[in-house]
Amino acid sequence: MKTDFHLSTTIDTNKVFLIHRSELEGRLDPFYSKPAFMELEAKVKQRSNKKLRDFIKRMAGGATPTITERDKYYAEGTDGIPFIRVQNLTTSSNLNLADIKFINLETHNGMLRRSQVTSGDLLVKITGVGRMATSSVTPDNFTGNINQHIVVVKTGDKHTSEVLAAYLNSDIGERLASRRSTGGTRPALDYPALRSIPVIYNPKIVQIANIAYKLKAQKEAEAQKLLDSIDDYLLSELGIRLPEDDFSSLEARMFYRKSRQIQGRRFDPKRYDAKSQALVDAVNSARYSVTPLKALIMHCVAGDWGYDENDIYIDSNKFERCLVIRGTEFYNRYNLRIENSRTKHRLIYKQRLKQLDIQPNDILIEKSGGSDYQPVGRVALLEKHLVENYKLCFSNFMLKIRVDDNKTASQYVFNFLKTMYNIKITDVMQSQTHGIRNLILLEYFMQSIVLPPIPKQYDIVENIAEIRGRAAKLEKEAIEEVNKAKKEIEKVLIGELQ
Repeated sequence: MKTDFHLSTTIDTNKVFLIHRSELEGRLDPFYSKPAFMELEAKVKQRSNKKLRDFIKRMAGGATPTITERDKYYAEGTDGIPFIRVQNLTTSSNLNLADIKFINLETHNGMLRRSQVTSGDLLVKITGVGRMATSSVTPDNFTGNINQHIVVVKTGDKHTSEVLAAYLNSDIGERLASRRSTGGTRPALDYPALRSIPVIYNPKIVQIANIAYKLKAQKEAEAQKLLDSIDDYLLSELGIRLPEDDFSSLEARMFYRKSRQIQGRRFDPKRYDAKSQALVDAVNSARYSVTPLKALIMHCVAGDWGYDENDIYIDSNKFERCLVIRGTEFYNRYNLRIENSRTKHRLIYKQRLKQLDIQPNDILIEKSGGSDYQPVGRVALLEKHLVENYKLCFSNFMLKIRVDDNKTASQYVFNFLKTMYNIKITDVMQSQTHGIRNLILLEYFMQSIVLPPIPKQYDIVENIAEIRGRAAKLEKEAIEEVNKAKKEIEKVLIGELQ
């Protein structure tokens, strides 16, 4: 006897659903059988019976040579072969060659011979968090190689690769690829799964995507120009003229200092070289009075990493669950970026939270961490809305200061320290041990802060906020251009079937 069964209307049918055995295909996996995936794939199959395998003439995966034998496999600068990683792939279908790594010719023609990349190839991401099957097409006259998280697909011509890249980068292509991924913390597409992705081959979507990403790039460039102008604006308002000399010559890099100038300090040539001294002199020559940062601080405390919230030995009554700010949350272009997918919550001892005494407009300083391309010393402002909306803490790699608002405005100090970081004064205030950079706090706190009258400080703060607001608006418009294009592409591919 047949019995009908219906789920409650309050249940999310994409998380809890019923499916007939006859509808099962592929694999016995609830994620794979989500109704939203099945409905989408059915629409795509009504339009096309093609799969990605129909466009593949040859496909190969890469590998990553060990960095412990860097001299054996890798090359410095542009003397080697471009080595493409996931971060070099973009949803615009263009390769991002910024921060590209290089392997030597011997590795390219030897160990990685089968994964060589040439002009017009389709490169597809097959493992890693985030979007699945992100794809890019190699430009003309290009030679390169790939790591193990990417496959190179030889389609036969650049145009075919461009159409397939635009499709895989669309929301339709990404969802169909994600459906086929396996693995929990690190999703992956094996070769059969990648080949099985249904494809609607429509060249129209390339032009739609190209126009949208061109507009996006224009708006982002305008936004970046505005953000880049902030340092120049602040320095101009304070009467700070940066040195114009070229310090790259051998003569400029040779100098001497009297023993009394370095007595009791560290023996580090970078601290005393001509360029560093010129930057310090420029700040001290501002049109307003200067004072050491130390003289403005009324509260200073190091952070706390706390304990894992799943630790069964922790007495939860003595602890508070907090969002712990790390270097990951520092957003160099603006301030802090709190994203739910990236945030880390930890248990912090309640008594310790009282000592941290987190208040709006406190300033965080990254005192440890950094990298070859990102020195420590970045700053962030704990804005009022963050303190009110989250139970906050900050990691032990951070230091929090509070400035005396009778002497200065904290928002002004934040902007000033951010500019000092950008012009690289902070670079000479760090040491490096075991790959981790550490801020030399004694020197950091003794750096000069230019102090115009407090009303002038607030004028500067408001003008900088207005510039950042205009930049953020442009970046939002850039995202909207792409979102509009995605909807148009979906309409072109399966619109009338919805």
